[in-house]
Order: sequence, then structure tokens, then C-alpha cells
Amino acid sequence: MSSSETHTHDPVEALEKHFGHRGFLDGQQQVVSAILAGRDTLAVMPTGGGKSLCYQLPAMVMDGVTIVVSPLIALMKDQVDALLEKGIPAAMINSTLREHIARMREGEFKLVYIAPERFRSHTFTEALQLALFAIDEAHCLSQWGHDFRPDYLRLGDAIRAIGSPQTAAFTATATPEVRADILQHLGLRDPYECVSGFARPNLSLKVAQCEKRDTKYKRIRAVIETHKTGIVYCATRKRVEEVSETMASWGCSVVAYHGGMSDTDRSEAQDLFISKKRDVAVATNAFGMGIDRSDVRFVIHFDVPGSVEAYYQEAGRAGRDGEPSVCELLFNYADTRTQEFFIEGSNPGFSLIRDLYEHLRTFSDERGEMTISVQALSEDIGAKNGMAVSAAISRLLRCGAIERFDVPGQRIRGTRLQRPDTPAEALGIDTEALAEKELRDRDKLKSMVEFSYSTDCRQGWILNYFGETGGGPCNSCDNCRSGSSEDLRNPDATEQKAVQKALSGVARMSRRAADGNWEPRFGRMKIVSMLVGSRSKEMLDARLDALSTYGLMKAEGSNYVAALMRELQNAGMLVSSGGQYPTVTLSPKGDTAMRGDTSYRMRWPDPPKQTRAMRDSGRRDEAPIAIEELGFDEALFDKLREKRHEIATTEGIPAYAVFNNQTLEFFTRLKPGSIEAGSKIRGVGEKKAERFLPAFVE
Repeated sequence: MSSSETHTHDPVEALEKHFGHRGFLDGQQQVVSAILAGRDTLAVMPTGGGKSLCYQLPAMVMDGVTIVVSPLIALMKDQVDALLEKGIPAAMINSTLREHIARMREGEFKLVYIAPERFRSHTFTEALQLALFAIDEAHCLSQWGHDFRPDYLRLGDAIRAIGSPQTAAFTATATPEVRADILQHLGLRDPYECVSGFARPNLSLKVAQCEKRDTKYKRIRAVIETHKTGIVYCATRKRVEEVSETMASWGCSVVAYHGGMSDTDRSEAQDLFISKKRDVAVATNAFGMGIDRSDVRFVIHFDVPGSVEAYYQEAGRAGRDGEPSVCELLFNYADTRTQEFFIEGSNPGFSLIRDLYEHLRTFSDERGEMTISVQALSEDIGAKNGMAVSAAISRLLRCGAIERFDVPGQRIRGTRLQRPDTPAEALGIDTEALAEKELRDRDKLKSMVEFSYSTDCRQGWILNYFGETGGGPCNSCDNCRSGSSEDLRNPDATEQKAVQKALSGVARMSRRAADGNWEPRFGRMKIVSMLVGSRSKEMLDARLDALSTYGLMKAEGSNYVAALMRELQNAGMLVSSGGQYPTVTLSPKGDTAMRGDTSYRMRWPDPPKQTRAMRDSGRRDEAPIAIEELGFDEALFDKLREKRHEIATTEGIPAYAVFNNQTLEFFTRLKPGSIEAGSKIRGVGEKKAERFLPAFVE
């Protein structure tokens, strides 16, 4: 179909004729009108808000061809396929470059999708005559954004090389600083700026605190049983494979998607999900950009994302049909280590860039060339993070110090020095900008952690993050639906003092890192034991009785202190390392709360006097191990240790494989009178209860 057969100058007529819509979604009409009025445009619209129509519709009304820059082949393929189904002449320039340029000149296409890498070719930019230059996922050109792509930085030069056609930039997530960066890099002229509402009232945002991986899998199963279709996002390729294989073992209709797969396999996986032949996709964050499947009923984040922008963009792929959908983050603070690794990888620092550059200058051949893999380069310069070496290469490319070239018959690329006589210090690399970017990346991760621990309305929290104000509670997130206002409140003087005592105890059993943050050393129950003045051998051997906070909360009792510690963690004042034996320490929020320098709201455990009253009322049978505080019996603890040693010797296993010290302390304090009561104690699984518990109950 030629472009002349589809052309109309009436946008309303084109809207119904080509797209089957009789009206615009909120925010669309203003953007379309601005573009048709000839204005450069920057539109920030939430995922599912109909960004693509805002450049596709003008393309069908305006004379000439519209170029759409998009970061992913999968995204372009999906949109082009959808347009062709509607009878709209569209194409994707991938490998058949010359053929498509000729057909563009003949006016055969109205929309042509192009990856930003294509603008490395000056021949390509000189060949274009455009009506509109549209840039999707425009946040990718800002180093302050959550998904920076160096190739996007060429787009400003490409626009000028083409003759500065009318330009429109689109993104779903951009803070004010990212929006300013987009305007500056693209050089938009008197642009129309539109920032549509970020609120998605049909999405129920939830954060589940998961100290163990088994807990995450239980949540996934529960969500799938209720909602059936959705996406599970994972931080790494390895995790994608692990989670998808586990889900497949349940009989789940699942497909995996990550960057380590071949183009063919990724395309097949995407098609299976979009065509509804698979119910669930387990994927890294690239999956879903522009994916047009409206019945995604849930989005689960198995790992914490690196920023609120990334989280909300991915969560927004649920419920694009406007129907109620669930977005659940399975949060474990230990998962932030992966994001820390990514931050280190994308922020190499000038010293690494200098080491890499000097290595290239020293060992390149007489033509200034070197053909070597990134992994080998990393080993040669002693870099622990291969991602950081790749990022350093990108920095050297951006400042014109090197160029990269393909090597026929090899998968690795070659590197050629452009200014071999120029030392690294004279390359013009902005070291202050490097440090600033790393700081901002870490701040983004910190904001993501704060969101995960927040007890405020989650929709409201996100709106505030993106600079929007107004709007009451969403009444659908986990915090809004968790209970009455009495469940979440500011502390009174007594409660604030208890919090400061508990946090001081955590601080004394942690260590300060060089960056000023706290590093954990002990588990939560050991800290509780220290605060209530336990006289266990383990406590005394570790000399924890010498701490200034030892016995500080003895009057409150371990039940109350343990419950308070859990709520402090839920409120984001404590962070857990996760794993089989999780340790805890103060978060930045907890650090300031310890000093009394911040206000906070949280749920409060029953005060100690209520616990004693319940114990004294004789209601022992109602909760034989959850309510009682019977005190620590050191003689009994020693007997239990002897019994454990006896069993371990007989079985030929280490003592901790029977029961660890924490479980023995629970036995000592709670004194279970039956197998049933003992089975409820933390650390006693079904197999251990059957194998070891009877001897301890005796």
C-alpha cells in the first residue's frame, strides 16, 4: 500500500480510519495538536498512556516520512507489525539499509523505525528527507536517566545533519532534571512540553518483604493462581533462567527472555507471549518496552530495580486495558548488592578509564589497533568488573579518543586509537561529571529502597517523586489497605525512647563503613538477646555483655523487643542482609531516627504491660509459644547444648545441623511441652522435628 492511498489531513478522520479510535486518551490530543501545529515537542506520558499514537497519528496526516528512533529491535518489530496489521505503510531499518533508503525516497513508507546505532553513518543521515523526527524512550539520552544509551547522544548531531526537521521526544519516566537534559541535547526549538499524570488508579502497588527466596516463590505462585497472566522481572540473566525453570516445574505456561539469548530465540519468546500462547514471561528489564499486550494482569519484580523510574516503567506494563492489575515487588535488601554491582559497572571512574587508555596506547600495534575481548582487557588491567571496562570504552568513544571496528570472522570488536599521542589527562573527560553521575545513580537506588520501606500511599509516593502533587490515598496499595489509621501512627514519647534504645543496640552491634553507612554483623535475635541482657554462653564469649547497650531493654522483655525490631525493619529503619542467616543493621533512615532527627510513622507492637497481662491471665493454651516470656535459663541452655553435642556425635554431623544456638535459646525461653509446640519454634522444620525434637522436648 502506498502512502498516497492512506493520506488524509484530518487527524480525527485519521484516528478512526487507521487506528479504529473515536477519541483520544487523556493527554494525547494536546500533544498531537502541538505536533501538527509544527512545534517541537517533549511529552512525558506514563506507560499505557498512548505515547506511540502521538507520533503515529501525525505521521499519517503530515506530508513526508516520519522517522522513529527506538532503542530495541524487539520494540520496533512489535510496533511495525502492529502498524502493518492496520494497513499502515511502516518499516524497520535493520540490515537492509540501502533498500529501505531507496524506498523511503520514493515515498513508500509513512513510518520508518530506526535504532540509534544507525546514526553512526553520515551517509545515512544525509539521505533522509523528513516530515517528523520522533524519538521514543528519550530518557535514554540523559546520563541522569535510568537507562542511558551512549548512541542516543548522537541524535542531536543527526538532527542537525538532516537539516533540523521538526522533532518530538517521548518518554514514560523522566524527572525534571532528565527533561532538561533531553531539551538541551536535542536542541528543541520553543518546544511544547507536556507531562501527563503518572497516576495509574487501576494498578495495586504492593511490596512484600521477603527474607528468603522460598518466600518469593510462594508469593509468585499465589499471584499466578489469582491473576494468571503477567511478567516477572529479574535483575540478571542467571536469575531469569532459575526463576523460569522453577515456574516451568510447577506446570506454569512460561517463557524466558534475556540479552544472552540469540535474536531468533528472543523474537520467538516475545511472539509467544504477545500471541497469548504463554501466560507468563520471566525477563530482564529490556522485555516489555512497547509490548502491546493489554491483558497483563500482574507485574512482579523478583529483585529490586535500580531506580524508581525503572520500577514504575516496568510496573506500568500491567493493566494497559484499564482493568485492575497487581504490581508486586518481592523486596530483600540483600538484592541491592546486584544493583550496586551494576552501578559500579556503569560508573568506571577516571582512574579505570586512564588505566584502560594507557594500556591501549602501550600495547596497540603500529597502526594503533588492538583486537581483544572486553574480558581479556579486564584481566590485563586488573579490573574486577567487566561492565566497568565496557563503560570505560564508551567514555573513550564519546570523547573521540578511540573508535571501534568489526573484525571479519570474529565476534570480538577491534579498537583503534584516534589520538595516540594525547595523554588521558588531556582527553577532555569531565571527572566531576563522572563523580556526579555515580552519586545520582546511588541516590536513585537509595530512593528505590526508601519506596520499598515506605508506609505511605505508594501511588502518592511515586507522584511526589516525579514532581506531581495532589490526590488523596489510592486505597488500593498495600499500605492504604493494611488497616485503620491507628495501625500506622507517630510514636509517643515512650515509644520514641524505645525505638532509640533498639536502634542504638543495633548500632553497637554493627560497624561503620568508610562511606558512612552501617554494615551488619549480627542477626536480629542476637541483637534482641543483647538488649534484654541475655546471659547465654554465646553472648558472654563474644563479650557482648560489655556493650553500653547491653540489658538496656531488659524491662521490656524479648517478645516486645523482637516485635519492635520487626516493625522497625518494615518501616525501613533496619535493613537485612538476607540469606540463610540474615544479619541486620541501620538504614540511613534508622540512623537519623536513632539521633531523634526525623519523624516517622509505623505500626507498633503491643506494649510490654499488655504482654505481661496476657501471660498473667492464664491464657497459656491459646498461644503456647508466641506470647510467653519465661526468661532465660542458663542451666537448661547448657543441658540442651550437651544433648545437641551427643546427637551430633552419634549422627556424625556438625552441631549446628541439629539446631543452631538461636533455636536452642528459643527452647530455653519458651520451654515447649509437646512436639506440636516445639514444631512451631523458628528453626525447627518438619524433618528436624521428626528426627531430633523428641529428645529436646524430654
